[in-house]
Amino acid sequence: MLLNEEIIDEIKKEFTGLKNNVKLIVFTQELNCQYCSENKRLAEEVSKISDKIQLEVYNFINDREKVEEYKIDKIPAIVVAGKEKDYGIRFYGIPAGYEFSSLIAAIKMVSSGESGLSNETKEKIKEIKKTVHIQVFITPTCPYCPGAVIMGHKLAFENEFITADMVEATEFPDLSDKYGVYAVPKIIINEEIQFEGALPEPLYIENVLKVNTDNK
Repeated sequence: MLLNEEIIDEIKKEFTGLKNNVKLIVFTQELNCQYCSENKRLAEEVSKISDKIQLEVYNFINDREKVEEYKIDKIPAIVVAGKEKDYGIRFYGIPAGYEFSSLIAAIKMVSSGESGLSNETKEKIKEIKKTVHIQVFITPTCPYCPGAVIMGHKLAFENEFITADMVEATEFPDLSDKYGVYAVPKIIINEEIQFEGALPEPLYIENVLKVNTDNK
């Protein structure tokens, strides 16, 4: 097991208030994927903690229809979705170490139906009517990274035009090189806007809104 009894007991407490069903949708393959097995096992162990969590597992090569439906372009991957809705919440690479908290936070958010964003932020992001792709590069040992990931996922939850990815930098070195990831968290928005650090909500939103205003 990846999760020991102490961690499982803590998660049970976290999941006590789960309201709506949540789907963990895992994309994996047997060969040429260093952490696919561990990523799948982690999702399996988390899904067993609550009957509100349903697990779906798909092969990245064979299940092309599902791969295209969720627009998965690399593995290992986990989608956290509602029973009937995909909110654009993605984890690429195993959400281990500090980043495990981001997975738990995403499950709780989707189940509760509430992002936790301020009313001011919710009003601002209503303006976004074009596709926004947020990539948050992290490492499992970074204590500041979960905040940046969770903020991206909150925005994706609130606006159907936004997709937010956690990307484990060491598992995808080509992408890390492409975007010059030398410190984490590093956030890339639509290939155009980049910033580092877990910015507070207003500054984070300010960067996201640049995509919408600069390219109307």
